[in-house]
Amino acid sequence: MDERHRDTTIHRHSEVNTRVIHHGTEEKLGILDTWDSIRKSYLNTAAWVDWLNTWIPKLPYFREEEEQYQTLEETMAVELMMHDNEHGYFAVSKEVRSPRPAYVLHRVGQVVMETENMMVGVIMGWDAGLRAPPEWIKRKKYSDSELERAKDTPHYRIAFSGPDSSSVLIGYIPQYNVKLFQGFQPDIPRFLEHYFSHFDGEKFVMEEWLQEIYPDD
Repeated sequence: MDERHRDTTIHRHSEVNTRVIHHGTEEKLGILDTWDSIRKSYLNTAAWVDWLNTWIPKLPYFREEEEQYQTLEETMAVELMMHDNEHGYFAVSKEVRSPRPAYVLHRVGQVVMETENMMVGVIMGWDAGLRAPPEWIKRKKYSDSELERAKDTPHYRIAFSGPDSSSVLIGYIPQYNVKLFQGFQPDIPRFLEHYFSHFDGEKFVMEEWLQEIYPDD
């Protein structure tokens, strides 16, 4: 993400926060609008989820807003699955990825760029094809041809720096929106220390438990 886009994101976060503190009922629409713009991308931020969980229960809502509020709650539940889930969605499965298909072009630990938002991150895992819950796939609003393409496309679980130093963004991104980004070590929070031991100048080196899942990477 370039600095102008990052500044815009942080500014919108602060602006909505201020409105919630100083106003009454219309603020919720501002939060929903902002969340909607974020969830339409491939990215998910734990910082936003925590912040919304803090504010939304305190905000009043009316009957005509209940459906939208319920949709937001469902969306947040799916987004939280991006971090961990028992179904193996979003490349969190502990199944050993070996042999590694030749069409999986990138490897765990490599630094890559997500080409839609121009954000640089680190690959934490991959699926040989789309592996996500139906609710998430439905929200992507794929056409039939796009969905067929996505199903057969490797998807990568990628960690990006969040809007502040203590947060991390998790993306589940198709291979056609990822490219290798060499010669750069992104500033990622300590969250990654569980996955990688160090950066060797080209990639992050996997911890032993992760190497066992991706032995060919």
